[in-house]
Amino acid sequence: MHRAELIRGTAIVALALLAASGMHPAFAEETACVGMLVGVTVDNLRVPSGKICTLDAIRVKGTLKVERDATLYARQVNVVGNVQAENAKQVSVTSDSTVGGSIQIKQGGAATVHRVRVTGDIQFESNSGPLRAHENRVGGNLQAIRNRGGVRIAGNVIDGKLQCKENVPAPKGSNNLVKGSKEDQCRQL
Repeated sequence: MHRAELIRGTAIVALALLAASGMHPAFAEETACVGMLVGVTVDNLRVPSGKICTLDAIRVKGTLKVERDATLYARQVNVVGNVQAENAKQVSVTSDSTVGGSIQIKQGGAATVHRVRVTGDIQFESNSGPLRAHENRVGGNLQAIRNRGGVRIAGNVIDGKLQCKENVPAPKGSNNLVKGSKEDQCRQL
């Protein structure tokens, strides 16, 4: 048998073994979460529209996306990429979680970000429910823009700016250590 045929045959056997075991070759996959995931590692994670997902001590190697009317409860998670929620019903990321990118919550309902280390930004934009950002370590900016359900920002350490504008009512909070500037509605926080 020639060397090329041996290599080709070995590759075919390896793929057949992967298929038989239910595993897949190394492609970035997206896992849909409905219900609960505990102690696993996934490539990308999606909470489908209208569904509820609870995450406990998991690792997401890519992005965690929360779709329309979906609810996410995440504690002690490690997300290498971003947490993105658009039109979500509720998003809660808490309890010593880490996010390597940014947390972006837009045009949704309620959200809580508590005791999370975020390398990028935390962005709350055009949400209708109560929003909370407490005791986080933010490598970028914390921004609250055009929210209508009340915003509370307290006890955060922010390397960038704390920016709040066009929120009704105006954000409340205290004890934020901001290395950049505190702007607009957040000047006193």
